[in-house]
Amino acid sequence: MTAMSGGVDSSVTALLLQQQGQPVAGMFMKNWEEDDQVSGCTAADDAADARSVAEKLDMRLHERNFAAEYWDEVFEHFLAEIRAGRTPNPDILCNREIKFRVFADHARDLGADIIATGHYARRRENPDGTVSLLKAVDLNKDQSYFLYALDQKQLSMARFPLGELTKPQVRALAEQAGLPVADKKDSTGICFIGERNFDRFIARYLESAPGEIRTGSGQVIGRHRGLIHYTPGQRQGLGIGGLRGFSEDPWYVVFKDMDNNVLYAEQNASHPTLMSTRVTAHEAHWIGRVPRAGERLHAKIRYRQRDQACRIERLDDSVVVLAFDQPQRAVTPGQAVVVYDGDECLGGATIAAGNAPLPAAMTTTDTTGAVPA
Repeated sequence: MTAMSGGVDSSVTALLLQQQGQPVAGMFMKNWEEDDQVSGCTAADDAADARSVAEKLDMRLHERNFAAEYWDEVFEHFLAEIRAGRTPNPDILCNREIKFRVFADHARDLGADIIATGHYARRRENPDGTVSLLKAVDLNKDQSYFLYALDQKQLSMARFPLGELTKPQVRALAEQAGLPVADKKDSTGICFIGERNFDRFIARYLESAPGEIRTGSGQVIGRHRGLIHYTPGQRQGLGIGGLRGFSEDPWYVVFKDMDNNVLYAEQNASHPTLMSTRVTAHEAHWIGRVPRAGERLHAKIRYRQRDQACRIERLDDSVVVLAFDQPQRAVTPGQAVVVYDGDECLGGATIAAGNAPLPAAMTTTDTTGAVPA
């Protein structure tokens, strides 16, 4: 059973399986009930594209609505994390709970014992019967970062036909086969937000009080719209340019004080408050081999980041502490740190904190000084 999104990747996935002589059916998942015109989603258009591809490939297409499961298993967690001041990555939870659990269960009910998706990743079957998750050949498109939370049962059932291909090769195959989505633009962002304004979307579900923006030394330099709208390292949307007594350099979010509703900002993209050499992460999940304390590996703290050399400093149950060779900028609670041994994705965890120092003002009592008008 192929997960059909209406995009070129899932369409070529089905095409490749057909060319291999596999019996293939598809399933289109609708995961969001919001009105398309409001949310920016294109579920209706995507479903129509999936039907067109299925017709072209003479393939049966099933359609399922998983909106209730998505809300319960992904979106409520997403909101809770933002409310707590963290920056969640719902794609990781969606893969684990929806695409490789709910979707897989429905595929099995329809008689399928294998599910295929358009993810750029690879898998390896090992002599001991376990399955390893590997990076895609196209490192620019590699999506193993978003798949680190899958377990052995899910990986055993999964197939990733695009893992050995580059994106240009995938588009060329779609064009050669005359697929109607060969030139379709890749989707970006979170499905239920689409390419609409994130702040306006999230404000429909969460309330957040405005408050002060301060420098690390405690000077008040502006007002924020609510801490849920900001994340460490953010440059755009602060609205504090051209302040008297400061340079014209851009400002960056360096810390969110949730207890006092204060946003701290500095004019240095590599300010010490943004730089961590150690990352503590919770809810660790290991796909197969569990790394050892003291082992040197590589990890990334965000998607598309180049692998960073690190050492497993501590490993206790579901907690892992990574010591990086080079300081990591904007370690963001709620995001994932994913660990690699060469091309193999060992697993990962949800970032709890880095070891960057707090803003100086948070360790002093004089935080009332305002910038002159």
